[in-house]
Amino acid sequence: MSSILRNVLALPLRGLTWLGGQGTRAVAAIAFIAVAVPPLGALLRPYVTEAIFLLLCISFMRVDLVALYGHLRRPALVAAATAWTTFGVPLIVALAAYATGLTTSSPGLALALMLQGMASPMMASPALAALMGLDATLVLVTLVTSTALVPFTASLFAGLFLDGVLNISPTTLGLKLLGILAASLLAATIIRWIFGAEAIQRQKRPIDGFNIIILLVFASAVMGDVASELIADPLFTIGVALLAFAVYFTLLAATTLIFRRVGTERAFAIGLMVSQRNLGLMLAATAGALPATTWLYFALTQFPIHLAPYMLMPIARRVIASANSSAAAVASGTN
Repeated sequence: MSSILRNVLALPLRGLTWLGGQGTRAVAAIAFIAVAVPPLGALLRPYVTEAIFLLLCISFMRVDLVALYGHLRRPALVAAATAWTTFGVPLIVALAAYATGLTTSSPGLALALMLQGMASPMMASPALAALMGLDATLVLVTLVTSTALVPFTASLFAGLFLDGVLNISPTTLGLKLLGILAASLLAATIIRWIFGAEAIQRQKRPIDGFNIIILLVFASAVMGDVASELIADPLFTIGVALLAFAVYFTLLAATTLIFRRVGTERAFAIGLMVSQRNLGLMLAATAGALPATTWLYFALTQFPIHLAPYMLMPIARRVIASANSSAAAVASGTN
């Protein structure tokens, strides 16, 4: 009986291990599943906050403490990346929205873009960076610093560019963000203390699988109405989707170019983080009281977020290989 029970209990673990082994393919499939099964979105919509909490908890739990201390001893790069994602990106996005006349021609779309610019990086960005073999610790440290600042920077830019269209309370948002960060860090610390870092590393694949399931919860909750919007107005919906891809890859390319001097691998990791904005927290901060076009854009941004890691995997492998070759060359030259 005990062996049967063990086998039954092992089934979910084997399933998570298999799912974790699918990597970026599974992340890419999430976007299509979320759109194809609208009832799943209606079912999971109440659990967006819990999904965000678990994604960040997993990121904290898996952090490489040695690499973390290394980044904290050399804070210049983290400070520069934080300044870019919290001040540079929202400023440029807002100015572009005004310069192109989008604030007049499509206020809902302009609002979506400015909220996207003001958002902190997505909670799942360290996990996605890890799936691609990039420096997830650098991403996590910058995620934490930029998330801590977003209550103040979001209210600042809202006052400058939204002119009363959006009312963001920095106190409420700040308490919510700090609560999520503190609780997830505490939970991750307890898990690491109970099981140990080595055990967590050994269970990398099933943890990846569980992370993918949580990503599905969030994507389904946000994208549940995309199919109906596509049927109602296909040209507009496709146009908004193309804009979402354009913004994603523009942020990725511009950030990688700006930070190229610190190494292509690190610059690419920062670019991946900056291009993935945490629109879930912005939805929570506004209580979902947004125009329909803003909601549609938020939903369609999930496509580049989930497809890009799979599409960019060959580039990430070349970047990592090049960085390893350069490190090996430097090491051999010093011997």
